Amino acid sequence: MRTYAQVTKNRTTEAHEEMGIPEYWIADYAALGARKFIGNPKQPTIFVCELVDGEYQMTPFQGNAAISSSIFSQLNLTAQQIFDAAN
Repeated sequence: MRTYAQVTKNRTTEAHEEMGIPEYWIADYAALGARKFIGNPKQPTIFVCELVDGEYQMTPFQGNAAISSSIFSQLNLTAQQIFDAAN
């Protein structure tokens, strides 16, 4: 059985794909995602979701890994810097 959050996420992703949104980000600051996505032990993660051939490719960034974005090519941030700024 899928949760409301899973259904909502799938619908949102499908809507973004249909609209052709080239990139969006997900900030899992509470490390609530599945271990297969955010690792074990779970860590806060930024996902950059890039539209490639009509489907999103999700790239996770954690800790001091530099975030890579095709839209913001000059961006010089790490996942940790984003999470620190939110505190």
